[in-house]
Amino acid sequence: MATKLSRMFLIVLMILLSGLCSRAQRIPLKEATIRDIQRAFRRNQLTSRELVEFYLGEIERLNPLIHGVIEVNPDALYDAIKADYERKTRAPASFLDLHGIPVLLKDNIATKDKTNTTAADPCGSSSGSGIAAAANLVSVTLATEANGSILCPASYNSVVGIKPTIGLVSQDQVVPITPRQFTVGPITRTVADAVYVLDAIAGFDENDPETAIWEKYIPRRGYKSHLKLNGLKRKRLGIVRNPYFELLNDPYVTQVFEGHFETLRRRGAIVIDNLEIPNISDVLDTRKSGERDLILAEYKVYLNQYLEELDVSPEMIEEFGQDIMLEAQETNGIGDKEIAIMANLEKLSRDGFEKVMKDYNLDAIVTPGSRFYHVLAIGGYPGINVPAGYDNEGIPFGINFGGLKGTEPKLIEIAYGFEQATKIRRPPTFKALKPHVSMPPAERSF
Repeated sequence: MATKLSRMFLIVLMILLSGLCSRAQRIPLKEATIRDIQRAFRRNQLTSRELVEFYLGEIERLNPLIHGVIEVNPDALYDAIKADYERKTRAPASFLDLHGIPVLLKDNIATKDKTNTTAADPCGSSSGSGIAAAANLVSVTLATEANGSILCPASYNSVVGIKPTIGLVSQDQVVPITPRQFTVGPITRTVADAVYVLDAIAGFDENDPETAIWEKYIPRRGYKSHLKLNGLKRKRLGIVRNPYFELLNDPYVTQVFEGHFETLRRRGAIVIDNLEIPNISDVLDTRKSGERDLILAEYKVYLNQYLEELDVSPEMIEEFGQDIMLEAQETNGIGDKEIAIMANLEKLSRDGFEKVMKDYNLDAIVTPGSRFYHVLAIGGYPGINVPAGYDNEGIPFGINFGGLKGTEPKLIEIAYGFEQATKIRRPPTFKALKPHVSMPPAERSF
């Protein structure tokens, strides 16, 4: 992971600098996509330095309100100037899709720069990545997920999150929770931008042997070759309503999704409605399934391994609360109990999600919001969450597309086809910011 990320210069957390110069002010950078920015680079309408200065200005202006960024790489401007020089001299790296594009990282991902790696709550531990992408504090962000922390912040912030198949993206140099369920993935404002990031981070890493298994599933022309306007055509999509619409408990939002399902049909998808995951109640009860106990045990084992590799070990920061870490400390490693839980989770996946997918020959299962992340998490399956609307109070919600391992190309076609058919996302206004309200327990993720 660290090797791949070194090809991109990274804005990771915070300094205060001047605004954008007059030449770049004529270029609309809010909501700008990677394609927009690269086009401006090629036309000499924008430099990486100007782009970085713009985002630093937005961080200075908005971060006191939304608290999405905790530090900025002090060398960000130097790296931007270097990227401009590489582009001017047509260096090989300058032809990469993300060259010269600022990236915000979740703070459990290590970098080769002077920022720290440590471990608002709009759903989950990657909420900063979701907030930053939504508020135009940066072009794209990287997040991590073990159980919902990419898909859930995406849903609650009207942005796109891709949770890859476990093993597709290296876990090297990332503070671990559980290798069975843990992955790095992008949160961005559009499906296309998320796909460009996925192309940059997916693939073999000699420091993570699991990536050798899944590298063969990466398309030869990259995931971006699956950004197809007609991506929904002939896709077999299963809709699982129970218990997700009941959890929504909102007739207006339910009506919105009925319209979305009709859009899927009009765009050529074959929709199989009212499917059931037979063991869904067991999957959603993380204590009954044993998932929670297993994650706590794995967290202690793998976090200690990670800390042993560091030159300097970080101290516990008590003001943030360390309940999960303290619970993990009480566990005793991976023994017979934990191995039995692993077997149970594999059985739940095999007899539940995988059985429905295979019985109905589905390309994806479609659910409202993000709570299907529980199902995807225990089996290491991929998912994409795309903006789907806003409730009567203006709170965003997403639509989730989940598939079997290695089916990212199909999921990208489905998600992109839906996004282009609906184009729902709109930037936040910050006009009526309410006091922070914590997510209900069922929606907390990590």
